[in-house]
Amino acid sequence: MMGRADKGIIMTTGTFTTEATKEARRDGAPPIELVDGETLARMFERLELGVKPKVIYEVDEAFFEEYLL
Repeated sequence: MMGRADKGIIMTTGTFTTEATKEARRDGAPPIELVDGETLARMFERLELGVKPKVIYEVDEAFFEEYLL
């Protein structure tokens, strides 16, 4: 990357080790943004990229207690 880019990005569907995180932020090296699987999924959700929002309802059983026989 030296001399060719201002910043790098590495994406994974998994996670990064502590060592990888330290290396990405090492002083004197070009910055490297790490995007792990959890962050990547949130980005896809926020942009609705390949996913659709879905509403799920749960029954409020306390509401119906007074109607039980």
